[in-house]
Amino acid sequence: SFHFGSKEHHIVGMISHLGPQMGIADGIALSHKLNKENKCTLVFTGDGGASEGDFHEAVNTASVWNLPVIFVIENNHWGLSTPSSEQFKCKSFADKAVGYGMEGYSIDGNNILEVYKKVNELAQSIRKIPRPVLLECKTFRIRGHEEASGTKYYPEGLIEEWSKKDPVENYELFLLQENIITKKQTEQWKEEIKKEINKALEKAYALPDVQPDIEKELADVYAPFDFQPVNPQKNSKEIRFVDAISDGLKEAMKKHPNLILMGQDIAEYGGVFKVTEGFVKEFGKQRVRNTPLCEAAIVGAGLGLSINGYKAMVEMQFADFVTEGFNQIVNNLAKIHWRWGQNADVVVRMPTGAGVGAGPFHSQSNEAWFFHTPGLKIAYPAFPYDAKGLLLTAFEDPNPVMFFEHKALYRSLKQEVPEGYYTLPFGKAAVIKEGNDISIITYGMGVHWALETLEKHPEIKADVIDLRTLMPLDWETVFKSVNKTGKVIVLHEDTLTGGIGAEIAARITEKCFQNLDAPVMREASIDTPVPFNPKLEESFLPKSRFEQRLLALAAY
Repeated sequence: SFHFGSKEHHIVGMISHLGPQMGIADGIALSHKLNKENKCTLVFTGDGGASEGDFHEAVNTASVWNLPVIFVIENNHWGLSTPSSEQFKCKSFADKAVGYGMEGYSIDGNNILEVYKKVNELAQSIRKIPRPVLLECKTFRIRGHEEASGTKYYPEGLIEEWSKKDPVENYELFLLQENIITKKQTEQWKEEIKKEINKALEKAYALPDVQPDIEKELADVYAPFDFQPVNPQKNSKEIRFVDAISDGLKEAMKKHPNLILMGQDIAEYGGVFKVTEGFVKEFGKQRVRNTPLCEAAIVGAGLGLSINGYKAMVEMQFADFVTEGFNQIVNNLAKIHWRWGQNADVVVRMPTGAGVGAGPFHSQSNEAWFFHTPGLKIAYPAFPYDAKGLLLTAFEDPNPVMFFEHKALYRSLKQEVPEGYYTLPFGKAAVIKEGNDISIITYGMGVHWALETLEKHPEIKADVIDLRTLMPLDWETVFKSVNKTGKVIVLHEDTLTGGIGAEIAARITEKCFQNLDAPVMREASIDTPVPFNPKLEESFLPKSRFEQRLLALAAY
């Protein structure tokens, strides 16, 4: 259903996009396999939905991982008004199974006994020998895709032809002919069913109208999280940013035996940035999993794992590649708690940022895409200490977390970081530097640009506010600083238009207007893709322009 889900009844609420639920089925099946449970997951899509990339990713992943899933394709021969001849060329969906190295079957979806027999047979077999199977059920949709579309696009006589195959009428006739039931019984049951439906309708109609409660609606977006701080140990060592991320992951894996890591090349190879180097040896291949190139499927699988009590970390090889899993993140992870109260205990790690000569598809700062999406939390640390502590908090939080890590900081920045396990709160900014002249609001690489610029201009006494997390955002610290200094500039690496700085500037204007001594200023990357050429990339980034803007603001 698009409208609800119920873990109690083993029903996962799907979304309107038709394909993404298949990746979730992979995660649920993986949880059963990890638990050594003899269970089978069944997931539906249609002939139209099977044209989506999510179908390929989920089926391929299930095959590679040998997951106990039955992929049911309800082939009613029409995707809304588009006939099958314009959806696919194969004669049967069962033929597609061969390409994925799995079994495929095609049955009469209007024959109740055939459907029951085949599904029961497959489920029993899969419970003994876990594997994925593709099952096509050939059927027909008598009514329109939805009430508005009607059925005028059907060729003449098609509805009449399929009406003869009505599964309810034919099954009833079969039971009567076999003397399993009587006509009197069928009439009695139909009457009882009518009464049951009418009773339910009366109950629904008698309910009072929904009274909007904005506070309640907002409170339902996120799963409750009672943050319990864990103070750091006294022992510390100087490590790089990348090592802090790796240490945080190790500590999380030790504390949470139900945490599964997934990503491209993260197992034996250790990931392209070597964050998970040595993890397979320490934690095993079942928990540190290489994946096919299928961002949508693994984000969906992460959600499926979460539904069955696991925690999941999904590594995007580069933050740019998250576009391949965007739908799963913004429509499934972000909305699932608000829709039916289900946690999405998934952390998506996002190696991000420019300044490394990697060009437009390995350098984007795309945090604003997710800042605009209710239901997601966003961390963007600037220092190794914060990176480790915030990452460990992210794994404690039952909500989905987008965790941004600037690639240029991975091996260029060192800091004393406590050994062992500790947590830091989301929604609490760090005041890195204090002054009364200007407030600099920033995060990520912007923090270091701000500090470098202030070193060159000791005459400017500024507050430097490192936000650390963007959702939730520490508005209290921001407003307190701005009300003190009266001048503010927001600095971020993302492009200027529609960036997070615009929201911060707008709220400062709303809340601190009476104490402002100058217009709220922003500095960000220019509104172009990230250039590959080093000189152009340097010009693209805001660092050099920030110095001039800061001096202008100081002189205002």
